[in-house]
Amino acid sequence: MLVLSRKKDESIMINGNIEIKVIAVEDGKVKLGISAPKEIDIHRKEVYLEIQDENKEAAKGSLQINNLTKLFKK
Repeated sequence: MLVLSRKKDESIMINGNIEIKVIAVEDGKVKLGISAPKEIDIHRKEVYLEIQDENKEAAKGSLQINNLTKLFKK
């Protein structure tokens, strides 16, 4: 894992077309802005993991509507 320090309004570039910029640091939280091409999906990790779990369940043929609605309530 690469670990970098950035201040407010500083950014990092990934692969020449993805920019991650520190927007604010307040109350122990960091707000990030992400600029990337539209074809690149960007999700919070917890949402990404839920999507992966739902995809696995769908592949098994046992997707429940209740599980799917949980994703959209977050």
